[in-house]
This record gives sequence, structure tokens and C-alpha cells, in this order.
Amino acid sequence: MSSSYRRVLDAPAGELVVLTRSLVEDVTESSRTSPRRRIILPLHKNEEEPLHRMLNVIQPDSYVRPHRHLEPPKAEAWVVLRGALAFFTFEEDGRVRDCLSFEAGGERFGVDLAPGIFHGLVALAPDTVLFEVKNGPYAPASDKSFAPWAPAEGSPEAAGYLARLREEYQRRYP
Repeated sequence: MSSSYRRVLDAPAGELVVLTRSLVEDVTESSRTSPRRRIILPLHKNEEEPLHRMLNVIQPDSYVRPHRHLEPPKAEAWVVLRGALAFFTFEEDGRVRDCLSFEAGGERFGVDLAPGIFHGLVALAPDTVLFEVKNGPYAPASDKSFAPWAPAEGSPEAAGYLARLREEYQRRYP
């Protein structure tokens, strides 16, 4: 996978950013054409801000490698604005601890997660849109601790692992 693709769009300008359907559609289109099949639109203006807010748009074939935010510890929260996802937490050895279903407008539509817990997600519907909040600042070297038992993004094993997570979801939510 090339490192020249965009993972993150530029934050909108201004002190007041109005979240609109057209803004979400623009970000969604970027996720559809991204090699990763997902993209983030930060709402915070720089990586040093203490609170990061973003729209995260994910397509069903995007592999989000399980990870945790351990050093420094960072809490994280998501609200599903559109679509649906399977959210997983994992034991230290990679066994699935929690497998939860979240859907925009549903009984369960988001999560608040304490720092240090391995987690991952799978989009269950095209154009799934999350509003995500996480502690800053962002430092690429320490933002995520990837799960050693989960294949790297872009590796030949990633598609099989994503399929196994989908199977686990289907087993728990037939």
C-alpha cells in the first residue's frame, strides 16, 4: 500500500464549523475513492489540540486493525451518525471480549471507551459515518499500539482476519 494516499482531509476553516449533509457527502465520496476505503475529516485545527473531534467515514471492506491507546492513555468515543458497525473489544491474547452492534438511530448508537483496551470495528453498511472524539495531542509514533495478534493493514492476511470478525459478528447477531 502506498504511503502517498491521504488518510486525513484538511480541517474546515473557521472558528465555527457547521456540520451539514453536504459536508458529510463530500467526506463520504473521499472514503469511497480512498485506497483504505475510509477517511477522517478532523474538526480540530491542529494535532496539538487537547481534544480531537472528527468525522470518520468507513466502507464495509475497510480493515481497521485492532489497537489501543495506551501510552499516553487516551479515552475515545464514537457516535454513529449514518450506517451501522460491529464494534469489538479484545482480551490481551486476541480473543473477542465484546462484540456489539451499533446503528444510527438504533437503540445502541455509540460507545465511550476507557484508555488501554484493544478495540476495532467493522462497517456493516456502506458509507458508515462516525463522529469520533479522542484526547489529543496526536503523535503518530505513540497514538496507537497495534495488537500484535492482528495482521497489519495492507497485509495478505488482513482480508481473512476481517472476514473472521464478520463471522464472529454474524454468530452473535444471526
